Amino acid sequence: MTNNYDVIIMGGGVAGLYAVLNLEPDLRVLLLSKRELTLSNSNLAQGGIAAVFDTAHDSVQKHINDTLVAGGFRNNRKAVEILATEGPRDVQRLIELGVDFDRTDTGEPHLTLEGGHTRARILHHKDCTGKEIVEKLIANVKKQKNVTVLENHVVCDICKTSNTFHLDVLDENGTHTVYHSHFLVIASGGIGRVYEYTTNSAIATGDGIALAYRMGAAIRNLHYIQFHPTAFANKKTRECFLVSESVRGEGAYLLNCNGERFMQEYDERLELAPRDVVSRSIMEEAKRTGSDHFYLDITHKDPDFIRGRFPLIYGNLLKEGYDMTKERIPVFPCQHYLMGGINVDINSKTSIDGMYACGECSHTGVHGGNRLASNSLLEGVVFSRRCAAEINMLAKCCPPDFEDYAFSKPEAAGQIPHGIRTETRAIMQKAYFVTPDRTAAKEGFERICKLKEQLDNAAYEVNRDYVEARSLVTVAYIILKEVIEE
Repeated sequence: MTNNYDVIIMGGGVAGLYAVLNLEPDLRVLLLSKRELTLSNSNLAQGGIAAVFDTAHDSVQKHINDTLVAGGFRNNRKAVEILATEGPRDVQRLIELGVDFDRTDTGEPHLTLEGGHTRARILHHKDCTGKEIVEKLIANVKKQKNVTVLENHVVCDICKTSNTFHLDVLDENGTHTVYHSHFLVIASGGIGRVYEYTTNSAIATGDGIALAYRMGAAIRNLHYIQFHPTAFANKKTRECFLVSESVRGEGAYLLNCNGERFMQEYDERLELAPRDVVSRSIMEEAKRTGSDHFYLDITHKDPDFIRGRFPLIYGNLLKEGYDMTKERIPVFPCQHYLMGGINVDINSKTSIDGMYACGECSHTGVHGGNRLASNSLLEGVVFSRRCAAEINMLAKCCPPDFEDYAFSKPEAAGQIPHGIRTETRAIMQKAYFVTPDRTAAKEGFERICKLKEQLDNAAYEVNRDYVEARSLVTVAYIILKEVIEE
């Protein structure tokens, strides 16, 4: 009985944490985090969360329009309307939960501008908004007596019998335990580690998406990948820290190798065009100039303002030898976000009864082909709340019993061969960086198919290394298959 829960939530970012806080307190909830709760893409979010708070100068309809334009009108219109209409209420709830957004001198939330927005509507906590939200949500989750939190636990496999989900979970000591639930919420984040260079944290290996795919859940538009135009240009590490969109929102210029502004040649919105537009413009400018050296320059702003507004970015750059108050910042596009994922309805329900997905791993359709800046944290809270509301309703009619299940283990299990993840990343970097290379995608897909078959069918020890390698190969398989078929 101790391993039976009404709801299991896989993932401890904003979507998973906020879902917990919106579930009824009489439900037994298990929250599983692959690493420590503070390690998530949510925690890394710098810019802020978009919501219409200044109704004198902004409107829900303007937010809807900006989201549709940024997404190339490939968005789910209904989901966008829900996001923009209900978002302010959830942001207000975050404030009530203790999130400390920056304020103006009159005490109102300070609203800033980011690429693709026609109004200043981004609430933020300096340049570390995600960290502030995550810390306050964690503090509130830990107060809930009905919630069990297990950190450093990897979900290796999921199976569903008639009324019960069964999760094979590996702890940090190498012990496998099976947990059971009536409802399952996947909030496992993104897929950034399928690329050689990404802004994503180490946990972003697409585990939830891969497991849902293996269960037969519908996956949609996994090739809708966002490449942020201004990651710090550092090839020394796989994880490239972001130089937030809000730096451009506060007036930074984007310069080419000659120290010239160039966005006027590509888009009338200049540096504040949507991310996909700026990234493609950089790649075109690189071809034109024959150089991949690009810079952000905000040195024309007051140094005290820069240090106060961007303390995290300022500190990170100082560690790399750059003072952004005096020097240009080297930048280049980098994999950043996933707009596709496990396909869900407007209440985050997947194609598998009782299973939900929210946050970056889900496909609500709200982002279309390119996410509008600072809509990600908003999507995480709006649709995880809707997810929790539906579970609260359905749980009242749930049977009290749980079915049992035992996962089979290979008898002669060996370690997976070294280098599978490295090879997968190299294939993806070549096949799809900013825009797809369809020839490279076809060639890479053939090799990925072989790797997938190998990992799916050979007898390997089911450990963290195997789970993450299988997830990355599965994600690469789905992405390249979509690219080829598009």
